[in-house]
Amino acid sequence: MADPRRKGARRPAPQSGGRPPKPRPSADPTRRAAYDVLTAVRVEGAFTNLLLPQVLRKYSLDGRDAAFTTELASGTIRRQGTYDVIIGACADRPLARIEAKVLDALRLGVHQLLAMRVPDHAAISTTVDLVRSTIGQGPAGFTNAVLRRVGEKPLEEWVRLLAPAKVHEFAAFAHSHPLWVVDALAEAVAATKPDDVRAELDALLAADNVAPKVMLVARPGLATLDELILAGGEPTGRSPYAVELAGGDPSVIPAVAEGRAGVQDEGSQRVALALAAVPLDGRDELWLDLCSGPGGKSALLAAVAAQRGALVLANERQHHRARLVAEGVRAARAGVAGVITGDGTRPAWAAGTFDRVLVDAPCSGLGALRRRPEARWRKTPPEVEELVPLQRALLHTALDGVRPGGVVVYATCSPVLAETRGVVDSVVAVRGDVAVERTEQLWPHRDGCDAMYLAVLRRG
Repeated sequence: MADPRRKGARRPAPQSGGRPPKPRPSADPTRRAAYDVLTAVRVEGAFTNLLLPQVLRKYSLDGRDAAFTTELASGTIRRQGTYDVIIGACADRPLARIEAKVLDALRLGVHQLLAMRVPDHAAISTTVDLVRSTIGQGPAGFTNAVLRRVGEKPLEEWVRLLAPAKVHEFAAFAHSHPLWVVDALAEAVAATKPDDVRAELDALLAADNVAPKVMLVARPGLATLDELILAGGEPTGRSPYAVELAGGDPSVIPAVAEGRAGVQDEGSQRVALALAAVPLDGRDELWLDLCSGPGGKSALLAAVAAQRGALVLANERQHHRARLVAEGVRAARAGVAGVITGDGTRPAWAAGTFDRVLVDAPCSGLGALRRRPEARWRKTPPEVEELVPLQRALLHTALDGVRPGGVVVYATCSPVLAETRGVVDSVVAVRGDVAVERTEQLWPHRDGCDAMYLAVLRRG
């Protein structure tokens, strides 16, 4: 008989009654779902808010399990800048030498340890099981060692221990924002002249890391606040048509399913309503939403316009987004002149055609970081600079398209000065036919909504 110890020899089969190999533990589905989200965001460039519903359905998660997975995935991505520094301090190798998929799991474990009400032993053991079942035993041991070190201190102590001394660098680490974003937001905050810029900036950055509530809009003439309150909403008082939804899937609410109501941030609602609220002399029949995708503002404007006997034309450059607009305004079609696909810098209409124009310009989106967790890690300063000429061109188009005496609202989901007052000031400076009537900057920490900027301009 061959010696089983000899190289290349086949080992004898185990005798009946022998101990079979221990199977790998299966990962908890809530953690595995969150892990899948992080992987897709990193590898495929997925958007967290769009991917999560698909992943929740894949793992049949609802109620508390869905809420747990949503916070675990979104919160981890928001805070990964802070977590990576902490992981680097607790690992036996540089962060760059940690395999990306292991780092994803470590981030999930750290978020549970430092920012969620998960017992330390559960946070560590479930993360180790996740790594063991998806990656292997070796990385599982490494994960266990790192997370045990992380769990030795609360988040506040890690921040005190590891944060740089300089004010903006400290804020970038403590609140998990890229330094250039902190610098840009600090400049925007300072322009509003608060009593304490540092405290205001800290409050803003902290608000970016708080998961936003689901906000609904009752489109006037189509749905009522009472209808949405009966469905579980709570009025906020900041928009006359807004209710905050405590939880659950908004798509199952009849008014939302039928398009009579919709999911829409209050900042977005207030921008649309600002255009509708400006008093006009003379004709008030035809409005334009110049950059209408995905359609929330168009739907609200169309509902308001229908009550006044006016119509809204929705223009969108990208065809697939124009289809979303058409779907979104279906219940408000009495106030819709049409949905067209076209380049907003090359208008298909004659000058002076419209009485009111909304230009919600493409922007960096730095005002919606709480809602788009991955955005802070993807945007770059050159991208912001590249958007400014387009924003100026769109504002010129809007002003050319409105009749004398008509109004334009320029808006961005960004407080960055280059995209907001910088654009407005530069356009007004080269035109002799427009006056700025008011500007407003909304903030998540002050107004409970995305950091929307709006300027009301009147054509002379």
